[in-house]
Amino acid sequence: MIRLNNIKAPLDFDDAWMIRSAARILGVKPNRINKCTLARQSVDARKKDDVCFVLHLDVALDKSEETLVSRLLPSQGGLHTLYKPPDIPKIPVLPDKRPVVIGFGPAGMFASLLLSEAGLSPLVLERGKDADTRLADIEAYWSNGSTSFSPESNVQFGEGGAGTFSDGKLNTGIKDPWSEFVLRSFVRFGAPQEIVTDAKPHIGTDRLTGVVKNLRQYISSLGADVLFGAKVTRIVRSDGRVRSLIYEKDGHNQEMLCDNVILAIGHSSRDTFAQLHSDQYTLIPKPFSIGARIEHPQHLIDIAQYGSFAGHPRLTPADYKLSCHLPSGRSVYTFCMCPGGQVVAAASEPESVVTNGMSRYARDAANANSALLVGISPEDFGSDHPLAGMFLQRSIEQRAFVVGGGSGHAPCQSVGSLLHCKVRNEVIPSYRPGVADCPMDRFLPSYVVDSMREALPLFGRRIRGFDSSGAMLTGPETRSSSPVRIPRDSRYVSIDASGLYPCGEGAGYAGGITSAAVDGLRCAHSLICTLAEAAL
Repeated sequence: MIRLNNIKAPLDFDDAWMIRSAARILGVKPNRINKCTLARQSVDARKKDDVCFVLHLDVALDKSEETLVSRLLPSQGGLHTLYKPPDIPKIPVLPDKRPVVIGFGPAGMFASLLLSEAGLSPLVLERGKDADTRLADIEAYWSNGSTSFSPESNVQFGEGGAGTFSDGKLNTGIKDPWSEFVLRSFVRFGAPQEIVTDAKPHIGTDRLTGVVKNLRQYISSLGADVLFGAKVTRIVRSDGRVRSLIYEKDGHNQEMLCDNVILAIGHSSRDTFAQLHSDQYTLIPKPFSIGARIEHPQHLIDIAQYGSFAGHPRLTPADYKLSCHLPSGRSVYTFCMCPGGQVVAAASEPESVVTNGMSRYARDAANANSALLVGISPEDFGSDHPLAGMFLQRSIEQRAFVVGGGSGHAPCQSVGSLLHCKVRNEVIPSYRPGVADCPMDRFLPSYVVDSMREALPLFGRRIRGFDSSGAMLTGPETRSSSPVRIPRDSRYVSIDASGLYPCGEGAGYAGGITSAAVDGLRCAHSLICTLAEAAL
């Protein structure tokens, strides 16, 4: 198989066009090509008068001809090996105690998947609810506000984790062989096939809930058990290794002896962080970002990015990614951009307001939204306590709840108001249960608001209309990443307890669905290898 990279293609390309183009590049007749498949597709919109696709193609010739032609290829191509699932070490003798996975977000799901396929029948403890119950609880919260809030079944906690309600975005900056395994596994359990080839793959919240249920049912068929509503309250250790877990289910505390635990709790498990600190596990404060969600009409973003090609049936709703470094030293950037989506209520604690973004598969809502974030460091936390960043997040969220009216409504301000200019054509905010007109500086630190104010005009020069007065800011966005890191060694094992594998976003090692899933796979693979070595 020969991989051809970076082929510019018109928006109306088809299979016949791909074959002709591949034949031209390879210097062969089209009928010499046995197969030509799309390996990757992205949009190049740098020239607004020439928006096009950029393709990577996998081309099959006769074997002898492939070897000859590949030697003559220009720099953009070469021989390519088709995807092969990773080998999972065989464990000749299973351990006495099942491995336990704490959390069933992306890291926990994929760790559980690999452990299950290795024959280890993991036990999964998830504090939240199953996907269907969770959907109903979240809808009640979005409809009724804080009176219907559930602290254990919300956007942060439950089957699939926080990523389930964030667009199902799968693009990542990491380069890891496990990434393709993640994409292909999602397809295996019901995600659209195109996520394997799309440079910016997404599943959509409406489809992702079904995908995670299918994954759970599959690992259950292999012997895994997933317990919902099971909140781990203690990880007990002695003599430098994990000994047992204490978890609460149905109002009762239960203790379970265990030797190996994958800790995939997510970035919002604050009570778990507090208990780990109380039990003298090492926690290191880490930088993260805070800000607000910014909303524009999706058609404005489409025109700004695609020019006259906006609305072309082959183009998906446009996205963007912006960043800048200010003279103050602060970084400001957009994150988790959701084309055709909505801003959602994502609190995990009572009497607090947290925002996030979400899109359905079709991305057909009127507004585009993205987090507009300002980077902060432990020096901004106001304390050297390991959980100082978490305390700062909580204080912002609680202030937002108060200034929003105390009902779960989110504070909202137009960009025009923030920039002290006349406001025109305000975007209708999509946040449910509702918004309250309120300046950002009533709940966000002044250095965050000042940085946003400084960055907006700079971003407006790169995307026309980004700093338009009618764009709306809804806040706060405080959960971009974990405020702590749980240190581990080169084999992904906690420095405090042998047998404990901190992983994913909650442990401070990932930022998004794919990177969290990959980290869960790395930890599970390390555990499998350790058990296989011990059994020899």
